[in-house]
Amino acid sequence: MAFATINGITVHYELLGEPDAKNLVVFSNSLGTDFRIWLPLFDEISEDISVLLYDSRGHGLTGGADKPFGMGDLVDDLIALVEHVGIKRAVFCGLSVGGLICQGVWQKRPDLVKKLMLCDTAAKIGTADIWNGRIDAIAKDGLESIADNVMQRWFTPDFHNERAEELAGYRLMLTRQPADGYSATCAAIRDTDFTAALATISVPVLCVVGDQDGSTPPELVEAMAGAIPNARFEIIESCGHIPCVEQPEELAELLQSFLKKA
Repeated sequence: MAFATINGITVHYELLGEPDAKNLVVFSNSLGTDFRIWLPLFDEISEDISVLLYDSRGHGLTGGADKPFGMGDLVDDLIALVEHVGIKRAVFCGLSVGGLICQGVWQKRPDLVKKLMLCDTAAKIGTADIWNGRIDAIAKDGLESIADNVMQRWFTPDFHNERAEELAGYRLMLTRQPADGYSATCAAIRDTDFTAALATISVPVLCVVGDQDGSTPPELVEAMAGAIPNARFEIIESCGHIPCVEQPEELAELLQSFLKKA
């Protein structure tokens, strides 16, 4: 565990490997999670891959949930953290809102980005009505009130039926996030649309989605890939919104293949 003061808040992160490693991946996680969602992936990837993990603002052990924030703050936090640990250039891998954050890093600091791996995400996710409804529900009844519906979008029916203990654990991860941080992140997603910037991405991009993703369905992710010059699009079978948990072997294979390509 490591902590740093970034943009006036305490940020929880972990750098595994060297900041100047040839294969270095910066992971940015999804709404309602902390960086532990990536841990199943590390049993499947090569030891020569260095990684930077962190909890985004208002999530996990990172502060900032007590004040409103937007996508610009989330992007600036990641840029500042990358600079803090001494990374000059890396592959950025973002899941869901993490994918939006990584797109924002590309727009603001393209010099930091070697490649982009965008998992179960899009340039614009959901509608204002969807996000406002979720924010209102949390304000009224807390994160517990939305947890079951979120689990349906995160994981496939097979996961629910066959991996009940893991399901219970990830549900606890969601409900133990700071409610204010979760809601502020919902508002940040609501107010973000990077569609116009997709055509400007000039680094290699891999777009990945679970075939049963209930939050960012395959057709949405495929449309994003189609708007990015020369982007590659892959579907992971028998998978929901969190492939690093549900299908880590398949995600690791795609990641390692992507890292090897020029």
